[in-house]
Amino acid sequence: MAQRQSIFSVGQINTYIKNMFTQDYLLCRVAVGGEVSNLKYHPSGHIYFTLKDATGVLACVMFAGSRGGLAFAMKNGDHVVVNGSVSIYERDGRYQLYAKKITLQGAGDLYERFERLKRELEEMGMFSSEYKQPIPKYIKTLGVVTASSGAAVRDIMNIARRRNPYVQIILYPATVQGEGAAESIAKGIRMLDELGTDVIIAGRGGGSIEDLWAFNEEIVARAIFHCRTPVISAVGHETDTTIADFVADLRAPTPSAAAELAVYDYRQLALSMAECNHQLRRQLDRRLELFRQRMETYRLRLEGCSPQSQLREKQQRLAEGEERLRALLQNGIAQYRYRIALQAERLHGLSPLRKLTGGYGYVTDEAGRGVRTAEQVAPGAQIGVYLADGQLKAQVTHVERTGKARAEMEDHDVFRMEEPDE
Repeated sequence: MAQRQSIFSVGQINTYIKNMFTQDYLLCRVAVGGEVSNLKYHPSGHIYFTLKDATGVLACVMFAGSRGGLAFAMKNGDHVVVNGSVSIYERDGRYQLYAKKITLQGAGDLYERFERLKRELEEMGMFSSEYKQPIPKYIKTLGVVTASSGAAVRDIMNIARRRNPYVQIILYPATVQGEGAAESIAKGIRMLDELGTDVIIAGRGGGSIEDLWAFNEEIVARAIFHCRTPVISAVGHETDTTIADFVADLRAPTPSAAAELAVYDYRQLALSMAECNHQLRRQLDRRLELFRQRMETYRLRLEGCSPQSQLREKQQRLAEGEERLRALLQNGIAQYRYRIALQAERLHGLSPLRKLTGGYGYVTDEAGRGVRTAEQVAPGAQIGVYLADGQLKAQVTHVERTGKARAEMEDHDVFRMEEPDE
């Protein structure tokens, strides 16, 4: 019976190959030399490029977190040495070199000198933040140490004049490359310091590590460190780093940026002053309005405390009291009238005359006494019957004592009538 063959996914194969790359000691720590091509600086900060030579090409990437290992502005055509590790990118199934450090070929000795001097000066405390001087916000004079014919001095002058045309620029035309460049730069820093400028910019345009080497010399570093005037280092491009950058009071990525950091924008100052003036006026208006309200409050309070105001208030209270008393009296009289009318109506309802006009009569015996019960008369007795329009004399022929008759009489309120006065 044939054995069943194992089937792996593409991801499993790529992961397996990546593990093999990871376990290989040589591929984890490798240095590869070649020419840079297809260079691309990604907005995220990553750098993608290809190393090539006569025998082949190798894809490379330097992530943004490793950009500290690149001390120069890399460009297509540079011959470099890339230190890093080779691994596979699992999604695409292709291997590439992950760069940790990139140096120019032939510049290894200079980098070693750079790192050695950097460590020495750092141990001496020349990079310490407590020695850094603040850059004044408003300056009158700006000293510049750079080449007189380079693009750096033009950029500095153009930007400084645009931001504040009242700032005086003093240029020391130094040699910034080649033999004697370090001594020229250090001398320019000392001279501008003695002149009493407010800020000094020392720098030049970009270039290779050899072109920028004068700013890596110890004499320049010591001149910057001992300078009493704040110094801004502006060497090369943003990716270029020199010893002068670490010693200076402030590092600018480019000479143009150094001019912007050193010279305050006059228009911005004017706008800030106008805004401050507007806010001050607004605050004053608010304060004046507050004082006006307080004065009005005090005026009303004083007016309320005056004798005339007190008299008017008392008069008003008396008038209101009189009105309330009048209303109470009228209300009381109305209530009494209502009660009297109610009692009159009730008395009218109890009047014997009203009973008589309703068809009832008032019966008296021979003595004129009111007859209220059948027991008061006997057959043959003479009685008088008073009606609404006259009087009858009658003789009783029969007496019937029944509860029904009495109840009917009570329903008609006959027995509730009072006897008339004799």
